[in-house]
Amino acid sequence: MKTKLLLLILLTLGTLLQAKYTNCTFKNKNYSDVCIQAVKSGVSYKYANQFLTSYFKTKKYDEVSWKYLQPNKIKHHQVQEKKANNALVAYIPQMLQNLKKYKEVYDYAEKKYGVNREIIAAILLKETKLGKIKPSHDAFIVFNTMVVRTNPNSTREKWLLKMGKTNMASIISHCFKLSLPPSQCNLASSYAGAVGIPQFMPNSFIYAKSYKNKIADLSKMEDAIVSAANFLHQKAGFDTLINWDTMPDIPAVEAQWYEYDYATKNASFVYETSKNGKVYNCFTKGRSELKKMKEYAKKVMRYNNSSNYALGVMRLAYESHYYLY
Repeated sequence: MKTKLLLLILLTLGTLLQAKYTNCTFKNKNYSDVCIQAVKSGVSYKYANQFLTSYFKTKKYDEVSWKYLQPNKIKHHQVQEKKANNALVAYIPQMLQNLKKYKEVYDYAEKKYGVNREIIAAILLKETKLGKIKPSHDAFIVFNTMVVRTNPNSTREKWLLKMGKTNMASIISHCFKLSLPPSQCNLASSYAGAVGIPQFMPNSFIYAKSYKNKIADLSKMEDAIVSAANFLHQKAGFDTLINWDTMPDIPAVEAQWYEYDYATKNASFVYETSKNGKVYNCFTKGRSELKKMKEYAKKVMRYNNSSNYALGVMRLAYESHYYLY
């Protein structure tokens, strides 16, 4: 009788344990959403559950990251972008060295994706100073903190929560494909959760491409170059090289834009309205001499939706081109 009872208990426990790994039921509904997204991408229920119950992944929080993601800090970062652009001009010699050192890779990226080498190098300089800036956060913990702490009471908070869950699911999928245990899948990132030299968000890993291997390593310069080019090609429709001789004096335009941005409320370099209907004061509206620059700045803004970011990239690329040729 005792043996049968023990067997029944063991069978019941086995069923419960099995059930645990055949669904996405969590007390935290946000974790259920993450699990469902991960499973839809091909991850097993078991692996998704193990990841989302891992102490090292969901019981740790990144307080520094959470602090810097607050609206006042984001606004401060946007203001500082102009200063960062001016400071990065001093790094053009390093950018030129990078373009020469990895010439073969840049040749490949230009030919395959139709994205200027100077644009790619400028983005990598803007993001991590060509790999010199080393990330000190863990991407999954950054997004887990975001998801756990966010109360979706505003449009921004709803967006933040959705973005956090999508990126958590992308990381789980990435680690599953690499056959890594959750505790060993650690992606070094910025405070915002961006990974590697080109600073890809995990939900953009689909654009990561390796130069010579099957799986891209975004910490390697060759793969960073190809991945950034593929991102702009696929997501921004960047497929025709810029003819720099048709561009205006970009440093002069950049300086004019900064004055306009400072004096004008809701200023945008390229947009007149947002997807949500917000009206912007568009700097390039009606200025035919800036038509080509506007076209390519809009493509760069698919990488980072900031006018100052796009102008910084365009300026660095423009100046490095004339140093090269």
